[in-house]
Amino acid sequence: MKKPWSGRFTRRTSGIVESFSESVSFDNRLWRYDIEGSVAHARMLGRQRIISRREAEMIVKGLGEIASEIAAGKFKFKRELEDIHMNIEASLIKKIGPVGKKLHTARSRNDQVALDMRLYLREETKEILSMINKLQKTILEIAGRHVGTVMPGYTHTQRAQPVLFSHHLLVYVEMLQRDKGRFEDCLKRMNVLPLGSCALAGTTLPIDRAYVAKILGFDAVSGNSMDAVSDRDFALEFLSSSSIAASHLSRLAEELVLWSTEEFGLIEISDTFTTGSSIMPQKKNPDVAEIIRGKTGRVYGSLVALLTLMKALPLTYNRDMQEDKPPLFDAVDTLKSCLSVTDAMLPEITFNTERMSNTAGSGYSTATDLAEYLVRKGVPFREAHEITGRVVLYCIRGKKDLQSLELAELKAFSRLISADVFKALDPSRSVTARSSFGGTAPSEVLRQLKYFRKILK
Repeated sequence: MKKPWSGRFTRRTSGIVESFSESVSFDNRLWRYDIEGSVAHARMLGRQRIISRREAEMIVKGLGEIASEIAAGKFKFKRELEDIHMNIEASLIKKIGPVGKKLHTARSRNDQVALDMRLYLREETKEILSMINKLQKTILEIAGRHVGTVMPGYTHTQRAQPVLFSHHLLVYVEMLQRDKGRFEDCLKRMNVLPLGSCALAGTTLPIDRAYVAKILGFDAVSGNSMDAVSDRDFALEFLSSSSIAASHLSRLAEELVLWSTEEFGLIEISDTFTTGSSIMPQKKNPDVAEIIRGKTGRVYGSLVALLTLMKALPLTYNRDMQEDKPPLFDAVDTLKSCLSVTDAMLPEITFNTERMSNTAGSGYSTATDLAEYLVRKGVPFREAHEITGRVVLYCIRGKKDLQSLELAELKAFSRLISADVFKALDPSRSVTARSSFGGTAPSEVLRQLKYFRKILK
């Protein structure tokens, strides 16, 4: 098949090279955006009288027919045409004749692919934002049912202090809110039109880039033609945001895995989101959560792959850059699947609130409350910390809990301790007392719930 650059060459491209260098096997998913951009470009060419309005309408009509064929699965992509751009252009020329050859006026595949990727990522980013919002609402709904549930909070995976279960869940709503902020910020720099930069230097023809930007819904036009075709910052930024979002899903998944163990016993994941063992009949494995945790590595890998690809490329476009798409597409698919399955799995979890409450006060989790009790009595915190540490050591040696100590035992460590100390040692009271802004007290958790219910509408 004749190549678009055949005028300069005297020998055909090797079949090995065609197979090695083609990208249509993966960039064909950009077809919708390639046609959308080409339609806008054709309309601009006609409006500027670079081609006639009739020719522009012929091109637009032909592109519409090609879009219908691709959508119906009737379009045959040809490897020898390399990529989605040349496949669509060749089909257009075959369909409407020589007029189709005018479509590529005042553009290059360099700015064309940059446009397609921005259009693609813009749509995918908006969908991801919607999916994150939906997941936040799911978590918020579960948190709203557990304002009265006390559980052990952990540091270093050791029981630390009592917290409300709803407070723990709201951590992930906060994380996801930051993720949305990153994707929204990414959209600002993504939504810039590169088309009209041509190969790297612009064009001598009287194009109207602002008109194309308006048609395609871009907020701005790229200011430097060389930067426009060589820039993949928007993709890197998207992958960075995706990696952070995936890490948050992975952390949630990890907690679900831990909490579902017999050792923790805080939750049971539904049979519909677990699997069994091929050899051990009793097993019920949290495989879905584990796979979410594992897929996070793929998203990270996509970011590292693109960073490595771009790290030493001279300006402007280099063919290396066609390898930006596989990791980008994979990251999009992976993140969306993880968001979807997490949102579906969470409502299918049974929460063992009795176990949570029973373990909330164990592990001397109200020791800090005892130290703060002493602080309120006028003891410097460092002294209060040391006194409380000795109380805990006494409990460990005597195999006692803080709450089970007699007043006389406690007063042996400080004469300032009186009967009101037992309020400080109660896990539920401990939680209620932590009413500092952002704390775990019910009043603060209710404030957080109200805030997120309002902004997630």
